[in-house]
Amino acid sequence: MSIDIQQQSTAVDAQRVNWRLLAGAGVLISVLGLVAILAPFVTGIRLSLLLGTLLVIGGLGHIAHAFRAAGWTGSLWQVVLAVLYAGTGIVTLTNPVLGLVTLTLLLVVYFAMEGAVEAVMGLRLRPESQWAWFVGSGVLSFVLAGLLWVGFPSTAVWAVGLLFGINLLSTGITLIAVALSDREPVAPSIEEMSTGEPETG
Repeated sequence: MSIDIQQQSTAVDAQRVNWRLLAGAGVLISVLGLVAILAPFVTGIRLSLLLGTLLVIGGLGHIAHAFRAAGWTGSLWQVVLAVLYAGTGIVTLTNPVLGLVTLTLLLVVYFAMEGAVEAVMGLRLRPESQWAWFVGSGVLSFVLAGLLWVGFPSTAVWAVGLLFGINLLSTGITLIAVALSDREPVAPSIEEMSTGEPETG
């Protein structure tokens, strides 16, 4: 019985450590989200530089794969992809504002496509009670895409960084909420573990 009590105590201690780590991660992500919201242009530039770096790395990967491709046709395509990736990445790194404009255009396309999918899904679910929520979400996505497009290219200054910051903030708040819900583990008392029977009021 002492082994069972020790195992229960270890599980409770582990759960307490887990919720603290989760809450700490949530606070850190929330702070990063607030920083991104307060400085959207700087955040957008950093994301543009990150995208350029990833593209260059992808180009190097295609070059490495070109030496292992079967036949000259496969190698040629890998070289073409490598030049495309690396060239786009270098341009983005040397001119991150251009990359930021490109990211904004991608956001416009993403919100427009998301709005179309959600609106169609909602209309197909019209007999169901939740169909209006899908249609409403789709309409909001269309409106957001329209606002970004109408204000383009000036929206590139803040759109990417602001939306990224909002996403980080919502993720951090969610992690904190989950951690707090697990803060008080439901564990049997020492008497219950020793007797094997739950206490009665």
